[in-house]
Amino acid sequence: MDTASVTDLLQRERATTLAQQEQLRRDLDEIIAAAADVATDDEHDPEGPTIAYERARIQALLDQSQAHLDEIGTAFARLEAGSYETCDKCGRQIGLERLRARPAVRTCIACASG
Repeated sequence: MDTASVTDLLQRERATTLAQQEQLRRDLDEIIAAAADVATDDEHDPEGPTIAYERARIQALLDQSQAHLDEIGTAFARLEAGSYETCDKCGRQIGLERLRARPAVRTCIACASG
């Protein structure tokens, strides 16, 4: 895989993740605003999840997306260092299809499943 196509793939992955983060932040802001407007006890609402649960769920998704952005940053550094296609665990080459499917991956399929 050439450097330009990897760079493009990683940049698209970063843009998608940043867009997801932005949507999650808007969702979280809406939940916080809705909680401020309502004086009900949502902890005992039989109709659905609690506000606290929804806040925690969205925060967990935000944390996951930040971790993914960190992985993308590491992938850019590996690309620059010339080790992008090399498995961090065994040192063998990571399969091209795996890299296309998960551009920030750091291990080959054998090490990931073992």
